[in-house]
Amino acid sequence: MKPQAPAFLDDSDALFLDAEEVEESSEDDLWFLPGPMEEEPDYLPPGPRAEPREAEALDDWRKAEAGHAARLARVAGRVGALDDRLKRSPEGWRHRLALIEAADLSWFAGDRIGPDRLALWMSLRISGLQDDTAALARVGWAVRRLTGGPGPEVDLSAFLDRRDPEKMADEAEPFADRAGGWLDLMAQAADLHPISRACAGYHLWSLAGLGQQGDRMEAAVTAARIAASDGKGAVFAPLVMGGAGGLRAGGSPADRLARWLDGMETACLTAMRHLDDIEAWSARAETEMTPLSGRTPPALCAVLTEWPLVSAPMAEALTGASRAAVQRNIAWMEEKGLVREMTGQGRYRMWRAAN
Repeated sequence: MKPQAPAFLDDSDALFLDAEEVEESSEDDLWFLPGPMEEEPDYLPPGPRAEPREAEALDDWRKAEAGHAARLARVAGRVGALDDRLKRSPEGWRHRLALIEAADLSWFAGDRIGPDRLALWMSLRISGLQDDTAALARVGWAVRRLTGGPGPEVDLSAFLDRRDPEKMADEAEPFADRAGGWLDLMAQAADLHPISRACAGYHLWSLAGLGQQGDRMEAAVTAARIAASDGKGAVFAPLVMGGAGGLRAGGSPADRLARWLDGMETACLTAMRHLDDIEAWSARAETEMTPLSGRTPPALCAVLTEWPLVSAPMAEALTGASRAAVQRNIAWMEEKGLVREMTGQGRYRMWRAAN
């Protein structure tokens, strides 16, 4: 029963009380509104995720290494066997592996430089009409860095040949600062095995702001040098000789390290097979060429073990012999089955050791 208004209130006061009662009752009936303590749900699309902190990223790589300890030990054994083999081998064998690795890396990076074009560029600075000289220069840089010189963890800017002030003038942040940030990150990962640290450094390359055209080539060469930093004979650890699956991005650090180890193990086995083949060929060539006199035959054998493909002008320049002597010895070796012509042309021919 609705209470009656006091007698001393007039009609306007009674109407005011009725409005207050209606307001209170209507608020109780608004059941569809959220309560005072409820939060409105966020229906906005998610924004860009913040990059993980460097320390947290390295912690993930440490956990990944611990999870793949047995596989890491096996791959480290493969790298150690290759290192010991190269320590007892001629210098040309390291150069041969570096040429093969750089050519394979060029296909992974998109430059697609074959061993024949790379050999001509490295030995005589000859390029074809359709060749990209910038791509040849990048692959040539890879060969030089895979065959010697200071490592990337000493001075990354010098290792990458990025000291040109004109190139740095247009950059918002100097390259030396970004390179220093990456080196600091690698210093924090010093407790990782060199193979794991190389994998982490490769995948954290873009996080450090080092990405640009050709950055995949630079990152892979840098990682290959870091992975073999404890070696005495091997300047680099092969990464792509058996395929570039180990360099594929995507997944957690544990997934990336697993692919990295599988790819490196396959590459090391492929490199060892290359060395087995060239060692067997060298022994056979030395025996077959015993009747020949002069300095050209042994010099030509050394060139063929150092370079996957050799042309007559290359052999002339690398051995110091005359063109006639080179062509005569190559023809003799081809007749004996020691070398094989690869182009099938009458001009610009190239030969390789016939394993």
